[in-house]
Amino acid sequence: MKWEALNIDLKGRNKGKVKVYCPQCRDTRSDKQDRSLSVDIDAGLFKCHYCSWAGSAAEKEDNEWRKPVRMQAKEYKKPEKVGSSELSEKVVKYFSGRGISVQTLQLMGVTEGLEYMPQKSAEVNTVQFNYYLNGEHINTKYRTADKHFKLTSGAELLPYNVDAIFGASTVIVTEGEIDALSWIEIGVQAVVSVPNGASANLSYLDAYIESHFGDKETIYIAVDEDTKGEILKNELIRRFGAERCRIIEYGDGCKDSNEHLIKYGRESLLKCLEEAKEVKIEGVFTVKDFEQSLDALFEDGLKPGATIGHRNFDALCSFETRRLCTVTGTPSAGKSEVIDMIAERLNIRYGWRFAFFSPENAPLQYHASKLIEKFTGKKFKKGHLPEQEYLEVKEHLENNFFFISPSSFTVENILSAATSLVRRKGIKCLVIDPFNRVELPTSNKSETNQISEFLDKLTNFAQVNDVLVILMAHPAKRPRNKDGTIEAPNLYDISGSANFYNKSDYGIIIHRNYAEDLTEVHVQKVKFRNLGQAGIAQFKYNLNNGRYTPVIDGVPDEQDNTNHLRKSIKDPNQNEQRLIPFEYDSGDIPF
Repeated sequence: MKWEALNIDLKGRNKGKVKVYCPQCRDTRSDKQDRSLSVDIDAGLFKCHYCSWAGSAAEKEDNEWRKPVRMQAKEYKKPEKVGSSELSEKVVKYFSGRGISVQTLQLMGVTEGLEYMPQKSAEVNTVQFNYYLNGEHINTKYRTADKHFKLTSGAELLPYNVDAIFGASTVIVTEGEIDALSWIEIGVQAVVSVPNGASANLSYLDAYIESHFGDKETIYIAVDEDTKGEILKNELIRRFGAERCRIIEYGDGCKDSNEHLIKYGRESLLKCLEEAKEVKIEGVFTVKDFEQSLDALFEDGLKPGATIGHRNFDALCSFETRRLCTVTGTPSAGKSEVIDMIAERLNIRYGWRFAFFSPENAPLQYHASKLIEKFTGKKFKKGHLPEQEYLEVKEHLENNFFFISPSSFTVENILSAATSLVRRKGIKCLVIDPFNRVELPTSNKSETNQISEFLDKLTNFAQVNDVLVILMAHPAKRPRNKDGTIEAPNLYDISGSANFYNKSDYGIIIHRNYAEDLTEVHVQKVKFRNLGQAGIAQFKYNLNNGRYTPVIDGVPDEQDNTNHLRKSIKDPNQNEQRLIPFEYDSGDIPF
């Protein structure tokens, strides 16, 4: 074991499990006594529960690295059986017609057999793509002749052929198993396929980002050249980092790797790999560079963004990544509470993961307790919140909400941590609450110019990493009216600069209407008309669980006290995070 090389101090222990200091994040943390690194000495595994650093300390044996074993908190089911490796003549003939030999099918453990398919309500013959990790059978995808699919229910999602890429310097990522088989057929072994088609939800990659993709010099994206493939491509680039990604294109008349293999052959497909294009990060672009995105926009039109599921607010505002949203409001109006509401509902409805830099919500356990109330609909107190529900939502927070608290609150430190969370955890939103706790660099520039540069950094971060940035900023002190009330501020009232209005894509004001005991959410600015319009949405605040009840035409909706982890509030227009069974088009199988 290479514990010393990793700077992991086991305090003299040589077996068992132990918690020690994490050498990756301890020096930058305020709580330097927190033993956040869990170590399984016998297995050679480690994971930090603060910064998510994880891996294996196993040394080389017989000139081969030991296969990685990941620490998994969740228990998954596994396939109960493997189909027959003796493939029928029809199946062999079909794959031969797609340029894939029986030798490749046998190498990849493709099997055939009867399987109950819910779409058919019967057992039917299927081709079976078997998923392995460290040689162990983890999942199976079943495919019928008429293009119905299912994965093993309750099994772990993982990339197809993931064992083949461990330790390789490059990897090809495809959209389907047949495309992966096409590359293997022509001699390229380090290739994987996503398990669930062109889905933007890549949360299953979390467990493999460091162990299987962290050492890759080049990652080739070889997905379908259509609208769904464009979505998948962009999310893969976001997770892996544009600087090491290359895009494989197939030419006219081919939408994927297998079609190109069939039409043009082995040498031509290898040439597609050689000619893969770099991802442009900055510089000058032509329409050709974003032609697929433009075509998708032409086909589908401008659409609203992600909504929170409260109809009065949804009529005014929908959220889109690559945007900056500035929130302000009167003191004690509930600015942070409204931001938490938005975060909780976007997470439940769309699976968005959040990172918070939120010193005003410190200590972290206080902030987490407020989020737990919003998820469960119950007061955070023993006797009010059943322990089982508490444990469920606590595990959900562990995988979906991350809290940034660097040693110094510079924008560079905050964005550096957030960038790591984009790569490792796939966060879709960064919350900075509040602006006045961020340390701006010492400079001779005016406050207005410093704020302008700060907002530019947030906007650039949002655009490069495809995230929404929510910034809470306090307004200047406002005078009271003769009746003692304070009028709602606007973005121009934020201390320091009118740039908070000028450079934000969204502007939201939180205001307390004490006369009617209401919280008013003023949508002051939405930059693009397909995403919303200016207006006011009213809410009634529930002290027992921190939730907001919409008030429409002066009448509150019925209070929602349900557990959102148990009763779905997903957007019905969104795909499920994990569709079992699911369907996508990748060719007919005549059997």
